[in-house]
Amino acid sequence: MAAQMAVNSGASLWGPMKELWETVEGAIWRRQPESVYLLDLQLKKHKAQFLSLFKNPPKSLEQREKVRKASTEGISIQGQQGARLLPEQLLTEAFILSDLFDIGELAALELLLAGEHQQPYFPGLTRGLVAVLLYWDGKRCVANSLRSLIQSRHGKTFTLDLSTELVTLATRFTDELMNQGLTQRILTLVSEISVTREFERLQKERGLGNEKHRKEVSDLIKECRQSLAECLFAWTCQSSLSKDDTLALIGYLETVTAEADGSLDSVNLALLMALLYCLDVTFLEQGSEDRDDLLQALPLLTEKQYVSAVHRRLVDGQPWKLPGLQAVVRIAWALALRALSQLPQGAALVEFTEGDESLVDQALLDGVFLFLTEGVLASEGFVQEEFYIRRLHSIITDFLSLMPMKVKQLRNRADEDARLVHMALQMGSEPPASLRRDLDHLMILIGEFYSKDPFGLELALDYWCPSESLQHTSITGSYLGIALQRPPHKQVVLSKFVRQMGDLLPPTLYIPYLRMLRGLANGPQCAHYCFSLLKINGATHGENLQGAVTSSPVSWEHFFHSLMLYHENLRRDLPSADSSHYRHPPLRGITQRELDGLSAFLQLLTTIVTWSENARLALCEHPQWTPVVVMLGLLQCSVQPILKAELLRCLAAFAKSPEIAASLWQSLEYTQVLQTVKAPGQRQAAGIEVELNEIESSCEEYPLTQAFCHLISILVESALPVNLGAGLRPPGFEPYLAFLRDAVFLPFPTRAYRRAAEKWEVAEAVLEVFHKLLRDYEPQPSDFIQEVVELQGEQVPGYKPPGYSLMFHLLNDSPMLTLCLNLLEEGVRQLDTYAPFPGKKHLEGAVLHCLCLLDLTLQKQLVFMELLRESQATLLVSPLEQLLQGISPQSRRADHIVNIARYLYHSTSNPEVAFQSAKILRHIARYPNIQSRLVGDFMHDQAVSEKLMAGFVECLDNEEAEEVPSSLLPSESDTEKRVARIRHETQIHILNLLITSLELKAPNLALYLLGYELKKPVSTTNLQDPGVLGCPRSCLHAILSLLQRGSERRSGPVLMRQSPHLAELCYQVIYLLCACSDTSGPTMRYLRTSQDFLYSHLQHLPFIAGLCQMSWLMKTAAIELRVTSLNRQRSHTQRLLNLLLDDQPHSQLTADGDTGAEEENRSVSGFLHFDTASKVRRKLLSVLDAIDFSQEVPELLQLDFFERAQIEQVITNCEHVNEHGHTVCNVKLLHRVLVAEVNALQGVAAIGQRPLLMEEVNSILQQVVERNRVRRSLSAKRHALQSWRALVETLLTACPSDLIAADTRQLIIRDLLLDLHDKVLSEDAAGELMPIVAGVVFTLTVHLSQSILSEQGAGQEGRASSGFASIANSSLHLILRKLLDFILCTGGGFQRLRAHLYGSLLYYLQIAQKPEEPDMLQTGVCICRLTAPEDNFSKLQRENLAIIESYGTALMEVVCRDACDGHEIGRMLALAVLDRILSIDRQCQWLLYMCNSGYLRVLVESLRQDDSVLQVLLGPQPPLLKHLYIYESKMALLTRVAKTGQGALELLRCGLVAQLVECQVYDMLPESDPHRVFGQRDPTGFIPSPLDRYRQILLPALRLLQVILTSTSAQHQQGAAQVLQWLIVHSDTIQSILRCQELSMGSLQELSLLTGIISKTALPGQVFFNPGTLETGQDFHGSALVELQGHIGRFQRQCLSLLGRLAGSERARLLKLAEEGSSPRDPADRREEMEVAVQQICANVMEYCQTLLLQSSAQAQFSVCLFSPSVAEPAGRDGPRADLQGPSTPCSRVPSLGLVLFLLKNSAADFFRFHQSHRQSLDKLQGLEQLPPEELKELCQAQVSGSGGVDTIPSVQRSVFAKKHLVQLINNRAKLLSLCSCILP
Repeated sequence: MAAQMAVNSGASLWGPMKELWETVEGAIWRRQPESVYLLDLQLKKHKAQFLSLFKNPPKSLEQREKVRKASTEGISIQGQQGARLLPEQLLTEAFILSDLFDIGELAALELLLAGEHQQPYFPGLTRGLVAVLLYWDGKRCVANSLRSLIQSRHGKTFTLDLSTELVTLATRFTDELMNQGLTQRILTLVSEISVTREFERLQKERGLGNEKHRKEVSDLIKECRQSLAECLFAWTCQSSLSKDDTLALIGYLETVTAEADGSLDSVNLALLMALLYCLDVTFLEQGSEDRDDLLQALPLLTEKQYVSAVHRRLVDGQPWKLPGLQAVVRIAWALALRALSQLPQGAALVEFTEGDESLVDQALLDGVFLFLTEGVLASEGFVQEEFYIRRLHSIITDFLSLMPMKVKQLRNRADEDARLVHMALQMGSEPPASLRRDLDHLMILIGEFYSKDPFGLELALDYWCPSESLQHTSITGSYLGIALQRPPHKQVVLSKFVRQMGDLLPPTLYIPYLRMLRGLANGPQCAHYCFSLLKINGATHGENLQGAVTSSPVSWEHFFHSLMLYHENLRRDLPSADSSHYRHPPLRGITQRELDGLSAFLQLLTTIVTWSENARLALCEHPQWTPVVVMLGLLQCSVQPILKAELLRCLAAFAKSPEIAASLWQSLEYTQVLQTVKAPGQRQAAGIEVELNEIESSCEEYPLTQAFCHLISILVESALPVNLGAGLRPPGFEPYLAFLRDAVFLPFPTRAYRRAAEKWEVAEAVLEVFHKLLRDYEPQPSDFIQEVVELQGEQVPGYKPPGYSLMFHLLNDSPMLTLCLNLLEEGVRQLDTYAPFPGKKHLEGAVLHCLCLLDLTLQKQLVFMELLRESQATLLVSPLEQLLQGISPQSRRADHIVNIARYLYHSTSNPEVAFQSAKILRHIARYPNIQSRLVGDFMHDQAVSEKLMAGFVECLDNEEAEEVPSSLLPSESDTEKRVARIRHETQIHILNLLITSLELKAPNLALYLLGYELKKPVSTTNLQDPGVLGCPRSCLHAILSLLQRGSERRSGPVLMRQSPHLAELCYQVIYLLCACSDTSGPTMRYLRTSQDFLYSHLQHLPFIAGLCQMSWLMKTAAIELRVTSLNRQRSHTQRLLNLLLDDQPHSQLTADGDTGAEEENRSVSGFLHFDTASKVRRKLLSVLDAIDFSQEVPELLQLDFFERAQIEQVITNCEHVNEHGHTVCNVKLLHRVLVAEVNALQGVAAIGQRPLLMEEVNSILQQVVERNRVRRSLSAKRHALQSWRALVETLLTACPSDLIAADTRQLIIRDLLLDLHDKVLSEDAAGELMPIVAGVVFTLTVHLSQSILSEQGAGQEGRASSGFASIANSSLHLILRKLLDFILCTGGGFQRLRAHLYGSLLYYLQIAQKPEEPDMLQTGVCICRLTAPEDNFSKLQRENLAIIESYGTALMEVVCRDACDGHEIGRMLALAVLDRILSIDRQCQWLLYMCNSGYLRVLVESLRQDDSVLQVLLGPQPPLLKHLYIYESKMALLTRVAKTGQGALELLRCGLVAQLVECQVYDMLPESDPHRVFGQRDPTGFIPSPLDRYRQILLPALRLLQVILTSTSAQHQQGAAQVLQWLIVHSDTIQSILRCQELSMGSLQELSLLTGIISKTALPGQVFFNPGTLETGQDFHGSALVELQGHIGRFQRQCLSLLGRLAGSERARLLKLAEEGSSPRDPADRREEMEVAVQQICANVMEYCQTLLLQSSAQAQFSVCLFSPSVAEPAGRDGPRADLQGPSTPCSRVPSLGLVLFLLKNSAADFFRFHQSHRQSLDKLQGLEQLPPEELKELCQAQVSGSGGVDTIPSVQRSVFAKKHLVQLINNRAKLLSLCSCILP
C-alpha cells in the first residue's frame, strides 16, 4: 500500500466515477459508436465499486501519517514528477473531510485537490465546499450508472432498443451484482442516507456554503437516494426479485412514514412501485413472443416458497407504520393471486389464492383507495414516471374487472349508507359515524388519477366501450380508426362499471361520480365518449310522465335543465345595479351541497368541451340548452364567487372555438359582466369590479378574478373584435384592459391573500393576458390617429388597440412598468434564496411574462416610435432601454438591467426565464451609448458581478443544450427536447450579444464577460486558465471548452456535429477577438500557448457541412500566420504551414505536440513525384473541395391567379438585410400582405376560389423560403471562399518565403490554380463565386511569376529542357489554357472580374519574359544570339503565343472590346494585355485583327475625347486620376504598335498625329514656380503636382512620336512632316520647355525626348517635302515659308543653347542638386538617371548639328551657320547664359567651336570613366558570391524599401537583389558609353 500512495489529482472518488458515468451515458443514452467496448472496460474496472456500493476507502494510520508529513516531506502526485509540498491548511481540511465522510485520508486529500482544480467552475465556493459537491457527485454518478445499466436489461416491461451485445453485457453484469446482495445494500443505503443527517454533519464542520451550495448538496443527496431506489424499481420492472430480496423490500416498506401532507416521498414511492411490480402478473395478458420465457422466470409461478413467504408476511405480519401503504400492497397481492388463479399454472397455489377476498377486505378497511389518492397520487414524483401510472392503472382496472362481486358489494353498501344518511337528514339527526365511503374514495381515485395525463397515454379509453347503437351514429365508436370488433372482456367490464354506477345514483355518490367522469373524460377520444354517454342518458329517460323532467340525473338534459331553473329562480332575486344587496349576495337559492354539485358538473363540462370540439359546437348549437346564455345569466345573479369562477372557466373552454368566441365577446359585453357602460344616474359601479374590490378582497380569496383573467386570455387568443361595444360606448377592448391593469395588476402586491401562493397566481394570470395582447400587436399608422366616434349625438374620442396602450405604458415611467420591474426584482430575490415557498411556480410564470413583455417592447419600439414621430402626435415616449437605466426605488440604484441579467444565474432551474433574459440583454447591447454604463453597473458590486459572470458562463457551459432543426421542432409535450432547444437558443443569444458588443468601442459588455482588463488598457490583459492567478472562469473559457470538446479525437469537435450554428458563433467570437487590435495580442497569445487552439482545430479541416465555421477559423488562422510571421515566431508559422500545405501523411504527434524530426527534414524531392502512393491531398485543397461551387436555383413561379411581376415586386418590398448581412425576404410579412390581398377580394367567385388562392399563396411562400435558403447557401459559400482566399494570400504574402522552398511553392500554386479553375469552369458553377475566384487566381499567378523569376534570378539553371523552373512547361501551358477559358467563359458581362484575369495573364506572360542581361560591350554578340539554340524563355514564349492564337478571334474580340469600353481598370489591364501580346506576336496576327476590325482606329480617335478630360486634370484640385492612367495605358499600347513599321504606318493612316495635333492639352503647360506649386501638392504625396501631371501627359506623346519617327525611317519624310506639324502647332509650349531655366529630372526627360524629335524633323529640307501633308494643302510661298523657316531656326538656336548649358558647369551643378534633392535611399540612382538624360540631350543636339551640316553641304539648297569661328572654351557662366535672351540674340552670339572642343574633351574623359566603372561592376557581377556582406547590403539597399529592410530578407534573396542592381548599373554604364560614342564622332 505504501508503494501505491500516490495521490490522484482527479480524485479517485470523483474523477473515475465521472468518467464511468460519461461512458455509460454515451453507450446507453447517446448510443455513441464503439461505446460497448469502452463500457466493458469501465465495468471491469469499477466492478468493485458496484459490489461495495457507496463504500468509502477506509482510514488508516499509515495514510494519516503520510498526509501529515506532506507539508514537510511532500507527497507524490500521479502524472507529476517528484514530490509536491502541500500547505498546512490543506492538510487540516483533508483531515476534517476524512472525519466528516469517514473516508481515507488520501481520498480526502484527493477530493480537496480536485476541488481546488474545479474551483473556477464554482465561483464563490472554497475548495472544501467544492470537495463536498464532488464527493456526492461521485456517488451520484455511480448510482445513475447502475440505474442506467439496470434499465438497459432485457425484461418484461420496456426496452430501450439497444444492441444485443450491449443488452447482454448489462444483463450479465447486473445479474452478478444482484447475486452479491445488491438489493439489501440499496435498501441499507436508502435508510442510512438522509438529507437532514448529512446537513447536520456538514453544518457542524462548516461544510455548507451559500444558499446555492446548500441547494446543490441537497439535490445531489436526494438524487443519490432517488437513483438507488429507481435501481430497484427498474429491476422489478424488467425482472423479478428473489424471495429474500422481496421480503427485505417489504420489511423496508413496513417502516416507511408519510410526509407532512400525508403523501409518500419520491424515494419511498419508487420502492413501493418496485414492490408492486414484483407482484405484477398483468404482463402475461399481453401475449408477447417471449411469454413462455417470462413465465418460467416468474417466481410467483415457479417458486411456491416465494408465494408462501410473501403471503404469510402480508397476511399475518405486524401492522405497518402506514396502514394505507400496507393496504395498497395487500390489494396488489390479492389481485396477483386472483390473476394467478385464472392461469393453468395457478392450480398449485389454491391454498393462497382463496385468501384474496379477505386481503381485499383488509385493504378496504385500511382505506386503500383514500391512501392511493392522498398518499400516492399526491406524491410529487408520481406523474413524472410513466410506468408508475401504468402500474396504478392496472391495479385499478384489475380490481374492477377481476373482482366484480366486490365492486357490487361496495355499491350495495353505498346505497345502504345513502338511505341511512337520507333518514338521518329527515329526522334532523347527524348521520352515523361508522359510515364507510369506499366507493366514494374509489370514484374520487379514478377521477383524480385519470385527470392528469402528462405522457398523453389516454389510459381512460379502457373504460369506454361503444355500444352498437353508438356505432351507427354520426360519430362512431370506431374513433380510433379500428374496424368494428368485439372489444376485450376487460374493456367491456370497465365500460359496464361506468354505466351502472350512474344508474339510480344515490345523492351521496353524485359528486364522486361526476368527479370520476371528469377524470375519465380527460383526452380527445375519452371526452367524445363521455359526451355521448351523457347524451344517451338523457335520451333514454326523457319521454315520461307528461313532460316532467325524469331524465337520468347524470345527463345533459338534467344538467342544463337544472341550470336554467337555477337561473330563473335567481334572476327574480337579481338586485339592482346600485343596491347594497349585491355586495352581500343571499345564498338562500343554492345550498352548499348544490353548490358542490354544480361545481362538479361545471368542471365535468369544462373538461369535455376543452378536449372535444364536436361537443363544444353541439352543446352551443342546441336550441333548448343554450349553455353560454344560461351561464352568462347566472354570472349576473347573486351566487358565490367560487361558482362564478367555475362558470367563467367553463365559458373559457367554450371560447376555444373562434366562432363561439366571437359571439361570446358580444354576449359578455351585453351582459356587462365587467361594466363597460355606466347607466345614466348610476351612482356606483357594478359587475366583477365590485366583486373583486369588496367581496373577494374581504374574503382574501380571488377565484373569480383568476377565472376572468383566464377567460379573457382565451378570448384574446381566439378572436378580438374591433367593434366590441359599438353603439353604447366607443368600441374597443380598452375598458377590459383598464380593469385588468388598474384594478387587478397594479393593486395585486398590496392586497391580502389567505393563500400566499394566490398572490402570484393572480399576477401570472393577468400578465399572461398582457403578454398575448402585446405579442399579437403590430403598430400601424392608423393607431396614431385620434379617431372620433359619434355616440348619442356627441363626439367622443375612440379607443386605441390594446397593444398600443400597453406599448405606451411600457415606454413611459408608468406604474405598470414600475411594477413589472419591481416584480422582476422581487422574483430574483426570491429565487436567490433557493428555498421552496408557496406559489414559486406561479412567480416564475409571472416573471417570465414580465420578461416577455419587455422583450416584445424592445422588438416593437423602433417601429412604434417611428410611426409616432411621423404622426406628429403630442404623446411623449422614451426608449425602453433608457427607462431600464432608471433608479430602482427599493435599492436606490440603477440595477434593473442587472436584475434581468441575474436570471441567467438560475438557468439550470428556469431555462425559459434565462432565455428571455438573454434576449433582452441582446436587444439592449445594440445601443452603444449604454454599454459603458452597463459595464459599470455589472461591476459595481463584486458579489453581484461574480454571480453575473457565473450566470453567463453557466448558460454557455450547459451540456443539456441541443440544436433542433426548424423542421424537427419538438412538440409542447416533449418537454426535454423543448427545454434543450431553449437552452441552445439562450447560448445563441449570449454569443450574439458578445458579437454585437465586440463591434463597439471599449469598455463594452463583451470584454467584461470574456475576462479582459477594463480598468487598464485592454491590450495589457494577461489571459490565464481558470483559477490561475485568481482568474475566474469567463465566457471565453466556456467558448473554448465548447469548441475543444472532442477536438483531440479523430472525429473532430463534437460541437460541429451537435450544434453547428453554435459552433459558427463561437468561431466568430474567437475571430473578432483576434481581429481587434486591442484584444488580438492577449487572445492570440493565450490561444497559442495555453490551448494550442488553431492547430488542434485546423487539423480537422474540412468540416463536414460546416462552411461558415471553416470561414471564421480560416480567417483566424490567417491572422495567426501574419502575426507569427511579423514577430518572427518561425516555429509556430512553420507548424501551421506544414499542416496546411504538406502532401505527405502526418506523423503522430510527439509528447510535446511538435512533429517529429523526420517531418522537419523531409527531402524536397518528395514533392516532385506525383505518383507516390503515400501522397495525401493538401489540406488547403481539401478545404477548397468542401466548397461546392454549384448551386441549385429554385424554379420560376407558376401562377394562375396572381400576376408574376406584381408578386415579384411585393417580394422585393418585403426583403431586408438580416443580422448576418444576408438579403432575405420576410416570409411572415409577405404572408400577411398576400392574405390581406386575398381577403380584400369581393364577390361570390372570389369566395369560391379562396381555397385555390390560398394554395397559390402557400406555393409562393414555399418558393420564397427556398429563395432565402439559396441566398443563405450562396452567402455561406462566398464567405468560405473569401476566408480561404485570405488564408492563401496570407500564406503566400505574409509568411517568410524561406519557410516554403521555391520549388514547393510553385507546385502548391500550380495545384491551387488548377483546382480552382476546374471548379469554376464546371458548367454548374455559380456566377456569384467567380469574382472571388478571379481574385485568388490573380494573387496565385502573381506569386507563381515572382517565384519562378526569383528562382531564375538566383541562377538555378541547368535544368532539363523539358521544364521551366521547378514545374514543367506542360503545367504552365495548362494554367494558361484554363486562364484563357476562364476569360472566355465570363462572356460579355463580368468586366470587373476579367480585370483580375487580365492581371493574371500579364503576370503569367511575364514568366516567359527574359530577364535583363548585362551589356558586355562585346562585338559579335548579336550574331551569336542569332545562331544560338532557342533558350527556355523563348521556347515558353513561343508556346504561349501558339496557345493564345489557338483561341482565334474570340479571345481577340473580348480583349479588344474591353480595351475600348467599360470599367476603367478593366480597360487599362486589357490595354496592357494587348501591349504584351503584341510584343511577342512576331506574325502580327493581333495587330492585323485590330486594324481590320477597326479597334485601332477607335483607340486613335478616342484621343480627341480624352483631350477635354485631360485638360480638367491639370487644374489645381483634380478629380480622380483614372483618366490619366487610361491615357497612359493607351499611349503605351500605341507606342508598342508603332515599334513595327507596319504598325507605325497603320497609325499614320488612322490619323494619329493629326489627332495629337488637335489635342489642346499639350499647350496647357503649368507654371513651374515652386512657391506656387507648393500649395497645390497633395499632402499624402499620392496625387502628383500639376506640372508632374502635365509631364505624365506629354512624355507618352513624345515617346510615341519618337517611335513613329524611328519606325518610319523608310518613309521618313512622311512621318517627319506630320510630327513637324505637331511641333509647330504646339511651338509655344515646345519653346517654353526648351527655354526652361530650372532644370529637373522631369524637364531633362522632356528635353531628351524633344531634342530627339527635333533632330529628326526640324530640318531645312523638310520645308520643301510634301507640302500637301500640311493643313494649307498649298505650296509654301512668301510669309508661310518664312514663318516655317523661323520656327525651325528657333528650334535650332534653342537646341544649341541647351548644348552650351549642359556641356559647361551647369552639368556639374545639376548632378550635385540631384544628389542633394533625392531620397537617402537612392542618391546614386538619381544621379545616374540625370547623367544619362544630360548625355542623351547632348547626343541628340550633336546629332542634330551633324544632320544640319550634312544638309548644308555644297550641293544643298541652303547653308547653316551653327558655331562661331572661335576655339575659346566657355568659362564659368558664359556658355550657359549666352543664349538666354531667346530669338533676339544676334547671330554673332552663336556658340563657338570651343564649346564643341570642350564637349569632346569632357566626353572622352567621361567615356574612360564610364568604361572603368563598367568593368568594375562586371567584375562584381561575375564574383558576386565572393562579395563581402557589407557590399551586398549596400547593393541591395536600392532594391529594398523601408528601414531595416535589408536585414529582414534572407541571404538568397539578397543575392538576387544585388545581381539585379548590378545588371542595371552595367547597362546604364553601357548606355552612357554609347551616348559618349555618339558625341565623340
